[in-house]
Amino acid sequence: MARVTIYSTGTCPICDKTKTLLDKWQIAYEEKRVDNDQDALREMLEVSNHARTVPQLAIDGKWIGGFNELTEMHMEGELEPLMAG
Repeated sequence: MARVTIYSTGTCPICDKTKTLLDKWQIAYEEKRVDNDQDALREMLEVSNHARTVPQLAIDGKWIGGFNELTEMHMEGELEPLMAG
């Protein structure tokens, strides 16, 4: 199974919504809080080509974008094959 990383902050309602969707879709993820972990922030900036908004998501280390990109991938049937490996 693919490994999903969500870069988030503790005050981001869209981050919470994204995690709720991942839970609903039964997709396991690792959360990295960029508001209290400088290493996580540096990692997010490197993975996401210096994106400054959260959430940012990566699957197996490959940046896919944020909430909108995640939901588009799901609606277009592109997410499940990625998660299958």
